[in-house]
Amino acid sequence: MAVLRCLFGLSATILAWNGLAGACGTNGSSYDFVVVGGGTAGLAVASRLSEALTSSCILVLEAGPDAPDENKINVPGMKGSTIGGVYDWNFTTTAQPSVANRSIAQTRGKVLGGSSALNLMSWDRASAVEYDAWGKVGNPGWNWTSMISAMTTAENFHESPYYQGDSGVGYGGPVDTMINDYVPKQQYSFIPTLENLRVAENNVSLGGNPIGAMFQPSNIRFTDRKRSYSAYNPGYPSIAGSNLEIRTGVTVAKINFDSSKNPIVATGVTLNDGSVINAAKEVILSAGSIQSPGLLEVSGIGNKTILSNANIPQLVNLPGVGENLQDHLRVEASYRLKPNFTSFDILKFNSTYAAEQLALYQSGERSIYDYTGSGYAFVSLAQATGDDFSSLLSIAEKDAENPLTDSPFEPVRSKILLDYLKNETTVPHIEVVFSDGYTGVKGYPSSSSPLYGSYFFTLLCAMEHPFSVGSVHVTSPNVSVAPTINPNYLAQEFDVQQLIATAKYARKVASTSPLNDIWVDEYEPGVDVVANGTGSAVDAQWRKYVQNSVLTLYHPVGTCAMLPQRLHGVVDPELVVYGTANLRVIDASIIPILISAHIQTAVYGIAERVGSLDRKSADVGSGLVGAPACGDVIRLDIQVDEKTGKITKSAFKTFGCGSAIASSSYLTTLLAGKTLEEAGKIQNTQIANELCLPPVKLHCSLLAEDAIKAAIKNYESKRPAAAATNLADTSKAFKETAAQV
Repeated sequence: MAVLRCLFGLSATILAWNGLAGACGTNGSSYDFVVVGGGTAGLAVASRLSEALTSSCILVLEAGPDAPDENKINVPGMKGSTIGGVYDWNFTTTAQPSVANRSIAQTRGKVLGGSSALNLMSWDRASAVEYDAWGKVGNPGWNWTSMISAMTTAENFHESPYYQGDSGVGYGGPVDTMINDYVPKQQYSFIPTLENLRVAENNVSLGGNPIGAMFQPSNIRFTDRKRSYSAYNPGYPSIAGSNLEIRTGVTVAKINFDSSKNPIVATGVTLNDGSVINAAKEVILSAGSIQSPGLLEVSGIGNKTILSNANIPQLVNLPGVGENLQDHLRVEASYRLKPNFTSFDILKFNSTYAAEQLALYQSGERSIYDYTGSGYAFVSLAQATGDDFSSLLSIAEKDAENPLTDSPFEPVRSKILLDYLKNETTVPHIEVVFSDGYTGVKGYPSSSSPLYGSYFFTLLCAMEHPFSVGSVHVTSPNVSVAPTINPNYLAQEFDVQQLIATAKYARKVASTSPLNDIWVDEYEPGVDVVANGTGSAVDAQWRKYVQNSVLTLYHPVGTCAMLPQRLHGVVDPELVVYGTANLRVIDASIIPILISAHIQTAVYGIAERVGSLDRKSADVGSGLVGAPACGDVIRLDIQVDEKTGKITKSAFKTFGCGSAIASSSYLTTLLAGKTLEEAGKIQNTQIANELCLPPVKLHCSLLAEDAIKAAIKNYESKRPAAAATNLADTSKAFKETAAQV
């Protein structure tokens, strides 16, 4: 990848990927696609558009800087050090009455790569049921099958003894993932402890059922142990062509429209300096759950009252803009390790050791800085609470009858959340992360404390499906004025009670063998804050502790929800903003219901799903083959030149069937330049021989052949005049599924 920093100005840097700036012939002010936000989704969708639409010009506008060599971003062991710094927008909520009137920090990435450059690198997936729910609320084609195909396309998984088979993982994508092979010895107590609490080990946790305990992947490149994220290592721009241009240090003030048309047409954007950039085809908004709704509002799209109060003329009435804000909340419990254990806390107080370890990391040797984390558990509320579950369910049912907002979507969302609660086998409600070191709110012991120099572990526990819902809105037409963020944390009683149950469960986990054999005492909350035992006095202590210590897990979603307009949706299933012809939102804000996973894999999947070849186009043929229930699916899109009848572009997306995934680059090359008839004669034996597939993987080559034939068949169904390809000599029937990806 050649990166040319072509224009060094005070306000902006232009990056051209694999070519010169302006290689697609633009004058710097007019492009086909303008993507606002160079973060997790923005770079992904822009790069896929660049790859698929080679004659189009794509521009990405990112407010933050380019930071390819920043250790705080790249080094896994420095995770979290960017929070609150120069690469963070540093938003905060309004004072939250139900969490002791605290304002909670809302970290969002202000750097090329966005929040994928700042997150803690957890790489997981929710249950299949939760992605299927997206389709059931009015979004045809959005489901587990389509999302897992898209999510795995983003990834290049390095195989590990801690993960079995190919189910739920992908190969050959721009984001490298691996399970840490530097594992502190205290981690090995975690999974056996959960098993003693009847939570089984799950070595296929990314395949649609995350319930269980496991070592989980992180988005780290195996070769040099650097963070792999949307921007770098290798990152999405590595797959783009010279028709992609990225500008950093640029703030978009608003989206421009031709309002004389119905629906209104996005014509481009105005920057903070007043300059205008035109978009001939589409404007794509990928600014995230906090800022995408704000950019819609300052551009005149949203609730009339909100816009009027901010002195913004309304163009499109969409009352759902900025509403439906959902987020994961966490509580933590920390324990002081016995003297024969070491944790990441050593980096806090031993600068000599830290320098030695960083030098080892930078020289490619094994180092503590290689490590992000390993042990995770996802459990249902019923698993965690036992006999208390029925009373918690009753509280949830009462909250469902008394929603916080009058949105027509709230009864729908509440019913789905109740269904999740009753699903004890596949939908988790509590996440437990075994964190090596102290990470709570009490603070590491001061240098004057006798506990200074101690080693800790922390059980970081998150609530996956809050009933409370909030909002984010602008108060000014000036986008530089921070929005009002009100998540309504713990405003519903069920959320309070679930987090209390979660905190109790953390203490139960720590007190169970073999984990209880590795620590000396509980540092946070500590029995002086919350006593052991039961009763109303102890319950009051738990309540106070939760309200005073709860924090976000930085997973806001839902503020530009993909829903029918009658449910206050903001975008349709194609992610086009209602009332507009060519403005899309592609980021976490479109997720209608929060999932039980760290959201980055879903965000990559959303971008992959939209950024591939346009399957509605007359020159694109699509084939989806396989058996989703068995875990093997391949989709192929081919683009055909109408004049020559030859395949000019192909894109494979796969789930399971690892060897078929590995074959994608081979098949992409194989298909290039072939006529449909030539492509239709490609045999599975040719694929299997080229890739040296073992007998257990031969079905993958069969699926690959079927995908080619299915894509040709789909193309010819759109263009009957082209239907001259003779596939009659194939003895196998097409194995097309009914799913739409």
